[in-house]
Amino acid sequence: MKTGERGFALIAVLLVLALLGVVGAEFAYSMRLEASSVRAYKDHVIATHLAEAALAQAAREIVADFDFACMSEDGEVAFYTKDGKPLARQPRTKVPLGPGQFSYKLDDEERRLNVNTASPDRIDGLLQALGLAKSDRDTIVDSIQDWRDANEDHRLNGAESEDTYLKLPVPYRSRNGNLEAVAELLQIKGVTPAVYYGAENKPGLASSVTVRSRGQVNLNTADPLVLKALRFADAEISQVTQTRRDGCFTAVPGNFTNRGLALTSRTFRVEAEGTVDGRVAAHVTAVLQKRVDNNAPSVTVLEWSTSD
Repeated sequence: MKTGERGFALIAVLLVLALLGVVGAEFAYSMRLEASSVRAYKDHVIATHLAEAALAQAAREIVADFDFACMSEDGEVAFYTKDGKPLARQPRTKVPLGPGQFSYKLDDEERRLNVNTASPDRIDGLLQALGLAKSDRDTIVDSIQDWRDANEDHRLNGAESEDTYLKLPVPYRSRNGNLEAVAELLQIKGVTPAVYYGAENKPGLASSVTVRSRGQVNLNTADPLVLKALRFADAEISQVTQTRRDGCFTAVPGNFTNRGLALTSRTFRVEAEGTVDGRVAAHVTAVLQKRVDNNAPSVTVLEWSTSD
């Protein structure tokens, strides 16, 4: 073989070897990627079951025989008997189970203002507590009423389908019924993302309202902003927070009557997560409501959402 031919053969062999190397590397990368995807999927399935186990444990707490639902020092719900004694609380953080752990937070849905049942005056009071100007409050209050009522006649500062929502780039109609989710507020005229989520370290509307409570507000857990919506004076709010530091209200004080207050709750929001290999791989949020039929307590799921 001539020198030129040997050189060409060598180059051809090198090119074939390089191509085989690239194909081999690509195959190895694909196998690693597929294995990683399978492992991530497996971890997500396990973590989802762990989060669901957290919800089941939260439900065990909710169906317990308690008389008062109060706010504990760590900002979570605690349950008390009629004589003011706390019930034993289930572990809620990094609870080991099988190949991972679960954690959950238990919040009182009835510490919030129900936008489906609250009067316009109370919604206005909440918006005022959030720092909104009167013109903005008037728009939101009227628009919420228009969204919920059965007709298409808008109020002075409100909005209905024909005059507002159907003229948007992505048109839609007002519900003409009660809100089915708090996030629905973002579709209502005047409720901007800043109003809904909050901005510049200010709370938003979403953290103070609900569509799932029975309508009454639990005095033992109510947020100060919600108390302002109920037209509590600053001195009265201080009285409430001071009393709650020492325990639960076991009766509504006389000066707080006729304000739609309760001392316990039946509706709770649970935020659960499942952890596998030290990494949170699944989140589940649910709104659970306690019901008692024939002296047998049970839990009904009102909302359920998952996220990775």
